[in-house]
Amino acid sequence: MKQFPAFFFVCITMFFVLSCAGVDPSKKYPYMVANADPVSAGMIEVGFDRMGLSRSGKLNKVEVEVIFYPRLNSAALEFRYETVKYRQFWDATGRVQFANALERYKQDRAARVLIQKYNKTRAVYGKVKGRAEWETFRFSKVRISHPVIELGYRFRGETPLFTTLMRSAKEEDTGSSENMESRQITMYFTRAQADELVKLFNQEYLMGLLPVNNKEPVPAIPADDGYYDD
Repeated sequence: MKQFPAFFFVCITMFFVLSCAGVDPSKKYPYMVANADPVSAGMIEVGFDRMGLSRSGKLNKVEVEVIFYPRLNSAALEFRYETVKYRQFWDATGRVQFANALERYKQDRAARVLIQKYNKTRAVYGKVKGRAEWETFRFSKVRISHPVIELGYRFRGETPLFTTLMRSAKEEDTGSSENMESRQITMYFTRAQADELVKLFNQEYLMGLLPVNNKEPVPAIPADDGYYDD
């Protein structure tokens, strides 16, 4: 069999190396705003349901980290829910929807037109196309689903709270017989907490976190005095 010169194989290897190096990352990440690694945007406190308690019971207060993914132009809320680690992604459109929904909630609250019928109020301010990642253990498989996130409010006792309801959704088809579903999770926000998340969701603020800028984080807004006590 005729032998190829050694330098031919070297040329082929270099061709593939250079081809891979020349791949445009914007083709892989169509919504990319910067070719940079994820960066923490800040921490917020959010309320979650406690297992086995009624809607009038106390909430679990959980620290949630907001992480900006520049290549996806998404901000992920990272938290643990019943021992499972979740990342709930909000793209640019979803973040604007969250801010607009909060403003509508504030207006309705100020007008005292909120009602205690959660089946009618849980998505009263719209729905967002979401993405969720979750893993049971640190080195376990990362599972992905695309749940709908509903924007609304819910009363806890006599107090209304702004809410996001992430519906359960089937895991992306991986060709495995072990596909699971992400959990249905409700997050409860006081106005001050939701205001803080809006600030962390702000596109200009998130872009300012990247290495090319040195902007200071936006300070939190104190709770306002309203008709209800948060």
